Amino acid sequence: MKKLGRPRDQDLASRRREEILEAATKLFARHGYQGTDVQIVADMLEVGKGTIYRYFPSKEKLFLASVDRGMRLLSERIDEKVTDLGDPLKQFVRAVQAYLEFFETHPDLVELLIQERAAFRDRKKPTYFEHRDANIDRWKGILEQFIDSRRAREIPVNRILDVVTDLLYGTIFTNYFARPARSLEAQASDLLDIVLNGILADKNDRGDTRRHDPEEAP
Repeated sequence: MKKLGRPRDQDLASRRREEILEAATKLFARHGYQGTDVQIVADMLEVGKGTIYRYFPSKEKLFLASVDRGMRLLSERIDEKVTDLGDPLKQFVRAVQAYLEFFETHPDLVELLIQERAAFRDRKKPTYFEHRDANIDRWKGILEQFIDSRRAREIPVNRILDVVTDLLYGTIFTNYFARPARSLEAQASDLLDIVLNGILADKNDRGDTRRHDPEEAP
């Protein structure tokens, strides 16, 4: 006869893991990697230290999993914002806005990215760039659609993505260390305007000004 009892919660382990990572993210951001002991994570969650170690066998793995979770949440947020947009330009614009919005509301993740670089210099590739490279093909496809529709110059998509991702990556640290005077909406609008439209006037209005190759002498 089958023994009756409390139904097993299939999602319990997943929920507990997320709870641990959420708490760890806050504590690592507040106290730093070196200043955070696994015990204080356990204390915050009111569980035994052994519970944390069942999910994450070392502080290093707990920290890196916390960074990984932050990047996963970023990807999910961007997907959520662009999933119903068919137009590649709208997807690109909304992705940039969602990226900046996410880091604005998750400053702890910026702090963890800084700490990861300081504490794990020997890592072949930081977590941020692992996630960027894992998702890059999707954005290559979107930009290729944009170029194929003749709405953009025929520029190698890798070149476009290098410029845009470098700008965004630098922006999150600028915003973290020095609060911008402009609103986030204005900042995103300005970044997109410069990236999409450039700084040169329309060829009919620019007089003697002409587009130069970056490596061409003026």
